[in-house]
Amino acid sequence: MKKLVNGTPSSYYYTFIVVLLTISTKFLHTTNAQACNPGQPLIGTGGGQCNPNTANCCEAGQSYTTYDCSPPVTAQTQAVLTLNNFDEGGDGGGPSKCDGSYHSGNTLVVALSTGWYNGGSRCSKEIIIHGNGRTTRAKVVDECDSRNGCDEEHGYQVPCESNVVDASKAVWSALGVPEDSEQYGQMQITWSLSD
Repeated sequence: MKKLVNGTPSSYYYTFIVVLLTISTKFLHTTNAQACNPGQPLIGTGGGQCNPNTANCCEAGQSYTTYDCSPPVTAQTQAVLTLNNFDEGGDGGGPSKCDGSYHSGNTLVVALSTGWYNGGSRCSKEIIIHGNGRTTRAKVVDECDSRNGCDEEHGYQVPCESNVVDASKAVWSALGVPEDSEQYGQMQITWSLSD
């Protein structure tokens, strides 16, 4: 790089700054293009048989964020693992979308946020979940609806966030998370598609 001449930077310095700004702008544009932006808000109706001790229940008049998408799926997709009861009468609402059935808490099953569920294209496929220093596999049986909620079909629960893997008790057990631990029910994980 040339020295300062009369207190002003050389042309090399200007060129360096322009290149740096161009790269930064392209990086930010790419990052924003991959972001999952919120959709139309959903106004809660409340009521129903949602148990606030085991679920995130809607409140009448409260506004909830919805999403039509999820972050991109990678070899280590970051997500929040939540707990769901896929049994009939459980906090999951109606039967699973993939097969129209209920599933025991003893089976390794999950529901994926709307974008990751991808219109059902991941139904019956296994995903690999890494969390709490362990790894397990689980079958996708349902959508964790990020667009809708606060009704009977969704157990009067709020819409899912865009980055949720909603898992049965068996998944939590396979990851070695005790039910009395602070992270039980909501924990940071990574997941990937099974081969």
